[in-house]
Amino acid sequence: MMNVTQAKLESRALSRPTVVGRFLWHLPQNILIVVLKLYRRFISPIYGQVCRFFPSCSAYALEAVTVHGAVKGSWYAARRIVRCHPWNSGGIDPVPAPAHVNWDDPSKVPFIVQLNHPDFFLAAQADTQSRPAASGDR
Repeated sequence: MMNVTQAKLESRALSRPTVVGRFLWHLPQNILIVVLKLYRRFISPIYGQVCRFFPSCSAYALEAVTVHGAVKGSWYAARRIVRCHPWNSGGIDPVPAPAHVNWDDPSKVPFIVQLNHPDFFLAAQADTQSRPAASGDR
């Protein structure tokens, strides 16, 4: 018969490959996110606001990689960068929403998504603040 300590050790041993696997699976995505954040921090301010789209191409790429992963997010970012040229009229161009994500809880939404969709998240925030609090004395 197995005691509790042995069971905990075995469950940790079983979960360790899962942790390593998740780390390796998300490594390319995390590397791209770091590169994009460094670009936005150090290189983007040199050029100023020259992008014809909202969100900017770097913000679009950061959201696409954060939400869709390294491969699909890079594909979306590359398509966007190809469209960003002086002969394009620009405009609002949001990242396609993923089919598998439900962001009913605003605390679970990545910050870059909140920044790129201010009308949606500010309206949701204003809606929750304008609701009257339930009172217990009726």
